[in-house]
Amino acid sequence: MGLTIKQIRDNTTRARHLYQRARAQHFAVGAFNIDNQETLIAIAKAAQKLNSPVLVEVSQGEVEAMGLENVRDMVDNYKEEYGIEMYLNLDHSPSVEACKRAIDAGYEFIHIDISQANHDATEEEIIEKTREVVEYAKFTGALVESEPHYFGGSSNVHDEAIDYEEIKKTFSTPEGAAGFVAATGIDTFAAAIGNLHGKYPVPKELDLELLQRIRDAIPCGISLHGGSGTPLHFFEDAAKIGVTKININSDMRFVFRKTLEKVLAEHPNEYAVVKLMPEVYEAVQKVVEEKIAAFGSADRAVI
Repeated sequence: MGLTIKQIRDNTTRARHLYQRARAQHFAVGAFNIDNQETLIAIAKAAQKLNSPVLVEVSQGEVEAMGLENVRDMVDNYKEEYGIEMYLNLDHSPSVEACKRAIDAGYEFIHIDISQANHDATEEEIIEKTREVVEYAKFTGALVESEPHYFGGSSNVHDEAIDYEEIKKTFSTPEGAAGFVAATGIDTFAAAIGNLHGKYPVPKELDLELLQRIRDAIPCGISLHGGSGTPLHFFEDAAKIGVTKININSDMRFVFRKTLEKVLAEHPNEYAVVKLMPEVYEAVQKVVEEKIAAFGSADRAVI
């Protein structure tokens, strides 16, 4: 249906208040990717059950599959139906133009990721395009997130081990983070401290000492991408240090597919797909609830 500019600005003001609460009360907000309606239902049910604020997010492929405006409408519909505090984030958007379209559509959170489309993009190019999005977002008040270099991995299930010596070469530094935040004016810095996109055969390890130094160096919010496959105690500590937002995708995709395979095998003669899905989104809901508990955001919603 589309939101009025007043509705959009009211929503982004509430989103900014959420960030302020997260910093002051030392909890992180879960940002959960969707690529279908069932996953959105799972997130909404978890948010309602635990009275937690949540971000729903879509990346470029998910936008292309479902539609930018369609996702906006779906999130608004479920937010109203379940009576929850829920916002919408454009995740890893590869271009300024795509970010502007999402800002116009009323997305409260925007992640501009130039290096996603071009791994060899220079920091100067990333800064220039990030600043353009930051300036454009001032009209609605949308919160803008970015990082100064390519962030590795992919939101899938991987068989290979994690090469931490290679990954450490792309770790954020306090000095680099401070310079990038000052140069761009972003609201959220996407930190790289051992977090990596995707689900791997071994648990991830976060450098919490580095995270603390980054937290001390910058005034804005901090996000952790690639949260799947991370032992929950790292999230608990990261939230206490001052991480504002944690992204989860592959853990949800994994349990979605495995549960769907199980349900299909158990009901080979059932062709009404709607009857097969409740067990699937209930399994995804459990994953979301587990993350919310670790992030410390349960009972933090303001409706």
